[in-house]
Amino acid sequence: MNERTYYVYILASKRKGTLYIGITNNILRRVLEHKDKIIKGFTSKYNTDKLVYFEKYGDAYYAIRREKMLKEWHRKWKIRLIEENNKEWKDLFYDLISDEDIESLRIAIKEREEEKRNST
Repeated sequence: MNERTYYVYILASKRKGTLYIGITNNILRRVLEHKDKIIKGFTSKYNTDKLVYFEKYGDAYYAIRREKMLKEWHRKWKIRLIEENNKEWKDLFYDLISDEDIESLRIAIKEREEEKRNST
């Protein structure tokens, strides 16, 4: 049986700034894609690229349910959730990966994007 991990995450533009809630099966890749503005849309437009909260799930169904639930929450509830776990609104991404690994991941993302472009 193939076990996967899913993450529900919240990005912020700054402390108590614009918030974005998403889901992914690779938190490091996905957050770096947001930071490098590879993903066009809301996060690049509003500069929401700081990982301020995340939850880990072993089942996609529950992760999707949680993402939808958080998106329906009032803003102040989301802020309370973040501050209960990350009072300083620290960018948690840098706690999860080294600078050297960021560069390796950046290269892998670029290669992945090139493969996508070449296959279409």
